[in-house]
Amino acid sequence: MTKKIISTSEEFLSSLTPKELKKFKDGYRDFALSELILAMMEEDEISVRALAKIAGVSPTVVQAMRSGSKKDFSMRSFFKVLKGLGCKKLVIERDGQSIPLDISHLKR
Repeated sequence: MTKKIISTSEEFLSSLTPKELKKFKDGYRDFALSELILAMMEEDEISVRALAKIAGVSPTVVQAMRSGSKKDFSMRSFFKVLKGLGCKKLVIERDGQSIPLDISHLKR
């Protein structure tokens, strides 16, 4: 029987307490959202100010989402920024089922 090889990240995650693991996952989720916005902005070559104007939010909101520094922005602002980046739908998964969310109707 061969020994299962454990990656460094698996080893790290398995060493965390449940409280530490929750904190790590929450931080990772925030990081992933900011990386998503940053990547789309870079791909579209759009500035913080230009995106804020298109989305109908303040540049401070866009910068906070982009940097991951602010954790308590509204979902409405987040959806407006995604719509400003050309997104029309989001897909969430719950219990193995994909559920599309239409954000195209949001006004600026």
